[in-house]
Amino acid sequence: MAIELRELRKGDRKVLKDFLNVVDTIYEGEPNYIRPLDLDISDRLDKKKNPFFEHAEGTAWVAYKDGRPAGRITAQVDHEHLRCHRDDTGSFGFLDTIDDAETAQALLAEAAGWLRARGMKRMRGPYSLSINEEIGCLVEGFDRPPVIMLAYHRPHQGRLIEQAGLEKVKDLYGWRYEVGDIPVRAQRAHAEVLAMPEVHTRCGDPKNLNRDIRIIMDVFNDAWSENWGFVPMTERELVKWAEDVRLILMPELTKLTFIDGEPAAVSLGLPDLNELIRGLHGKLLPTGVFKLLWRLRVRGPKSGRLVVLGIRKKWRHVRRYAGLSAFLYVEMNRAAQLLGMKGGELGWTLEDNAAINAGIRLMGGRIYKKYRVYERAI
Repeated sequence: MAIELRELRKGDRKVLKDFLNVVDTIYEGEPNYIRPLDLDISDRLDKKKNPFFEHAEGTAWVAYKDGRPAGRITAQVDHEHLRCHRDDTGSFGFLDTIDDAETAQALLAEAAGWLRARGMKRMRGPYSLSINEEIGCLVEGFDRPPVIMLAYHRPHQGRLIEQAGLEKVKDLYGWRYEVGDIPVRAQRAHAEVLAMPEVHTRCGDPKNLNRDIRIIMDVFNDAWSENWGFVPMTERELVKWAEDVRLILMPELTKLTFIDGEPAAVSLGLPDLNELIRGLHGKLLPTGVFKLLWRLRVRGPKSGRLVVLGIRKKWRHVRRYAGLSAFLYVEMNRAAQLLGMKGGELGWTLEDNAAINAGIRLMGGRIYKKYRVYERAI
């Protein structure tokens, strides 16, 4: 039977339900897959609720084979990306399919056609929905579950993308880090920065969360502005993100460093939400929310993810402050230890970001996952 594609349109509860539930078929029997919360995915696809769509347009499809849901995909044109890069590139995301070349090719062709109709000349992805969310197809590291805001795929997914004519444009590294002993060199750098009278570091302030998130993103946007594919978050996206993570945010894992009172370096870690929602099958109601809160507030998370670490360009090449990144890594390690965490993921990082990757290796990190971004002309 031919593949049937149905576009997700406003108010179409049946297609939305299939978009959410198709992963149960695709990942059936896969112990490392953790289904995201349906509420989160639904809100992100909702053009009224997600501020991403204030500067982007997009749509989604579900593929049916033999009348049964077999895959899904989104396509989006991010006008902030186009403003920054002027490359006529649109993106696809949320690509999950059964191991079937016909299904994957039909979905990717539909996304490419939609992007082409809007003037795009290249298609890149997966981005779900932007570079500031889940990015890349998992191509190595299938033996460990995904952590918060990072993708998981079966091994066939990358192969099917390549069979559809897309080629690698960039690999991203996921680094496994075990909390514990700190290398002597990093301890020395930490001590040197700690002794500088003009340097002050504090934890995040839950009572002033929006203020601190703005500081973090201001430094991050400056520090990462020259990175491949970078797109800054808008003010509305920033506020929405702060609201979304407020429940799980741990102040101890948020570090803001000031030099002479000016924000100079930041790091932000989050407890691994995926660890906390395992077994909920994407549902918070009727009992999932209580399980989540118990695991978060009573049992406590055992793993996390370093989401942001950045040093403002003004200070990055000042020799006196060369130890700032090691200082932040040590601060995060100590905070995680106090919280009873055992480890987590650092990243993602770009495969060709030699300086950052060397710093993570210095702290004892090891590459344990690779996420691949693909593209092709359309």
